[in-house]
This record gives sequence, structure tokens and C-alpha cells, in this order.
Amino acid sequence: MENQPQGSEVDNIILEVAGENNEDIRIKKKGLMSRSWTSAFLLLANQALTTLAFFGVGVNLVLFLTRVMEQSNATAANNVSIWTGTVYLCSLVGAFLSDSYWGRYVTCALFQAVLVVGLILLSITSWLFLLSPRGCGDGKLGCDPKETHATALFYLAIYLVAFGYGGHQPTLATFGADQFLGSDAKTTDDKSAFFCYFYFALNVGSLFSNTILVYYEDAGRWTLGFCAATGSAVVGLVVFLLGSRGYEYVKPCGNPIPRVAQVFVAATRKWKVNLTEGEGLYEVEGTQSAIKGSRKIRHTDEFQCLDKAAIMTEEDCQGPSNPWRVCSVTQVEEAKCIIRMLPIWLCTIVYSVVFTQMASLFVEQGDVMYSHIGNFHLPAASMSVFDICSVLFCTGIYRQILVPIAGRLSGNPKGLTELQRMGVGLIIGMLAMVAAGLTEMERLKRVVPGQPVSSMSIFWQIPQYVLVGASEVFMYVGQLEFFNGQAPDGIKSFGSSLCMASISLGNFVSSLLVQMVMGITARNDMPGWIPEDLNEGHMDRFYFLIGVLTALDFVIYVWCAKWYKCIKVGEEDDQDVAKANAV
Repeated sequence: MENQPQGSEVDNIILEVAGENNEDIRIKKKGLMSRSWTSAFLLLANQALTTLAFFGVGVNLVLFLTRVMEQSNATAANNVSIWTGTVYLCSLVGAFLSDSYWGRYVTCALFQAVLVVGLILLSITSWLFLLSPRGCGDGKLGCDPKETHATALFYLAIYLVAFGYGGHQPTLATFGADQFLGSDAKTTDDKSAFFCYFYFALNVGSLFSNTILVYYEDAGRWTLGFCAATGSAVVGLVVFLLGSRGYEYVKPCGNPIPRVAQVFVAATRKWKVNLTEGEGLYEVEGTQSAIKGSRKIRHTDEFQCLDKAAIMTEEDCQGPSNPWRVCSVTQVEEAKCIIRMLPIWLCTIVYSVVFTQMASLFVEQGDVMYSHIGNFHLPAASMSVFDICSVLFCTGIYRQILVPIAGRLSGNPKGLTELQRMGVGLIIGMLAMVAAGLTEMERLKRVVPGQPVSSMSIFWQIPQYVLVGASEVFMYVGQLEFFNGQAPDGIKSFGSSLCMASISLGNFVSSLLVQMVMGITARNDMPGWIPEDLNEGHMDRFYFLIGVLTALDFVIYVWCAKWYKCIKVGEEDDQDVAKANAV
């Protein structure tokens, strides 16, 4: 399938239709946008269903590991962090295959199929091998010891789920943005709205997982929960395939790794060569760049050492073109874009440490708090519904109230720039850790001697969940827009995957922090900050530690954001770029 026209090319194609007046042109454009949103809504539905399936496993995994697999609190928290990190690390694999070889559609379809296989295997394994005797894993009835093959099948299943969902997620986000052709203000606003609704759909899908499925799993009906997740994934795949004939397709642009490597190799070979006065850097003629399917990128002054790769010497003018000796300006700028995005991306990793606590320590904290409403027991993992509701509420507030007000004040139609939103997300994330630490301090004061559960109500966790949800709207939606918008055309999925990859490394950093903290604080027969019995520990100090790290990270982030310069493709106006660069 050929590349679809972008930007002004769409307008030109419409204008060239003979005998059409302005009203005809307007109707045609409206038809294109209507078709775009039809396809986008199918993808949003797919996002909600696959997310429901994924969180049907992930949201309660820490309790499954402690109750069914009989792991300690610290070990279970580490395993969940590593598993979640693997989920989002797999996003890089999906993005690479999507951008380089398979394209967005095929990549989404295949990784969803892997997700379905993993969920089917998990459902069968839990029913046949893990939940024995029947009804175990409810927090009261213990499960029998696990045989080696059962444990191996369990880990194979959950890591197939990780691989499938991780590879599918960033590619779907980019595929959704592909449905909106053009670069005019309306199309840009539609793309921005899509990313907002994309994260909205993610939370709608997880809402069911965090309420109904969590309830049944917490009661020991794990297989029922896993089967429901499997059914949701199957329906999601069917919905995705239903839109196949109406989607807009963009061909893959080839492997970006050699392209970037060529820039560094060519620049190294010419490190002694200087640009002769009056000469320009090498760039192909025409509107399209040397990278197939990619627009040209305008030259920037940063990292001038890499510009040497685009200097034409006498040797380069003789014989066939060798990309390992001379690269186009667009190819050089593609490498520069990646370098510029890396510091911003690294600053988001600490925030992901905050985010990952919801699936591990927040759940363990809630599990030792009073969680009964009359005779009804509220599962600790279901408290994340307040995070989801916060995301849904704050998304509406942001789109309908904050954007118009901030737009009028700043002159930017987006309201806050992506960089500003991510900074706000960091601040709110830090406040969430402070709230969690204060809650844990109060919980420890109300521990009843001899009782595993504190007398403090689990609903005191609401502020920390609400704050994390509010921070997500600013941080993760901002990240999706920023990395997708700043990535060159040839690596759009890679840009979206950076958001997921930061969550991945955040989970690994969280696991490392837990190990380091326990290694330091559990010496000389001390229980440590996160012991098996949380009533003997000081998890509040761990939360405050993350809060301090987030505050330091925010200072570094502000410096990086002020240094950052946005990408400039051929047809962009300098004033638009200046607004995007504002911090």
C-alpha cells in the first residue's frame, strides 16, 4: 500500500478536482475528517477492550503472587515491577517492527494475537495447576505448593501478555494519529484530541478491570477474571479487524538504526573537514526527503559536529552516492532529533517510579488497612478506580476548561505546551508521594497490636490515587503528544514507544530502589522499611524518598525543557515552532 499524502498535499489534491467550487471542497474535506474519526473510534474501542484485558491480569498481579504463588511482599512487588517494566520495554520492539518492516496495521494485529494466546494460556494454567484446592487465593485459604512446570507455564503466560500488550500499545497510538491526514490547524487539533481520548479510552477499559474483575479475583475466582480478560481481548481484536478497509495506511520507512549509524560514521570520517564558505550542506531535491515516506526536516544549529556528515567533498561527488560517507540534512536532523529527545525522556523515568507504586506498594498498603463497608470487603486493588475516575474527570476539565483559558492567556491554541504539561505532571506526582507517605504514617499510628490490619480506613488512600490520576493527564498525555509530534516521520512509532519505555525503566528503577532500601535498612536484624509485616516497617519513608527524587528530577527537567528546540519540518511556520518551544 502506498503512502498517503500529507499536509498541504491533501489540499492540493482536492483543489485539483476539476469543476468543483469552494462548497464542494469544504464538503470533501469534511468527508475526509468524518472518515478519519470513524476509524479513530474503532481504534479507541480497541484500546479500551485490550486495556481491560491487560489490567485484568496486571492490576491484581501482586496479590496473585503473594496469595497463590506464596511470594513475600517485597519479592512480589519486585516481580510486578519487572513484569510491568517488560510490558513497556516490549513497546520498543513493536515500534521498531512497525516503523521499519511491518507497518502499523500488521504490527497491531500480530501483537494482539500474541496477547490473546497469553491470556488463554494463563486461564488454562490457573484452572488446571495453580488454584488447588478450589477457592484458594482469597486471602484466607492457602494454595498447595506449585510444581515446576506449573510455575514455568504461569510465567510464560504472563510474559506473553506483556509482549503482546507492550508491542501493540504504542503502535496503536501512532496508527490512530495516522488517520488524520494533513498539517493544518484543524488536523493538529484533531490529533491532539485523539491522544487525549486515547488515554481516556485506556482508563475506561481499566475501570472494569479495577472494579468487577478485581472483586472476583480478590474473592479467589481468579480463573473467571482471567477468562473475562481473554474474552475482552478477543472482542478487541475483532473490532480492530472490522475497520481494516477504512483505515489510512502509511508504509514503513525502513530500519532507522543504519540511518542513524550512517550519520555518526560519516561525521567521524569527516571530523577534520570544514564547510567551505558559500557552500551548503547536502540535501536531495524536491519536497520528499531521501528517507522514503518522510518529509524533509529543516536544518538546526545544535550538534554542529554531526553536520559534517552532510558536507560534500570531491570524493563524494565521484561515483555512486555512499550513505556511509555523506548523508542528507534530513538524515542528520533525524539523528539530532533523537539526541534532543533523550534528556526529556530520561527525566520522565522518575515520574514512572511514582506511577508504578499503584500496582505494587499502594495495593500492599491498602491490603493492611480496614477495607470493609458493612459486610462487604473492598479489594485493595480496586482503590485504583479513584485513579481512573480522576483521569476521566481531569481529562474533561483539561479539554473543556483549562485549554480554552490557558489558550487565551498564552496565545497557544493547545493551552499549555507538551513540555509545560509534563512539568505540571511531575509536580502533582511528587505531591502524590507526599500524600501516600502521610497516609502511611497515620496508618502505622493506628495499628492494633496482634492484628495484621490497621483500624485506619482504606479510603484514606483516595488523595494519593486522585493525585496520581491528575498527574497522568498532564504527564502521559503530554508525553504521547510530545514524542509522537517531535519524532521524525520515519520513527513515529518509536516516538510513541518512548512514553511506554519510560514506564518500563521506571518499574525497573522502582525494583532497584526497593532492593537497595531493603539492603540498607534491613541490616542487624532490623525489619527494614518494606518488611513482610508492613506494620513493623516504615513504608512512609520510602514514599518520601521517591518524593524527594521527583523534586530533584523536576529541577533537572526544567533545565532540559528550556534547552530543548522543537523539530522543524519543511512546511512549518517559525511562529508555530516558537510556541511549541515555550516552557
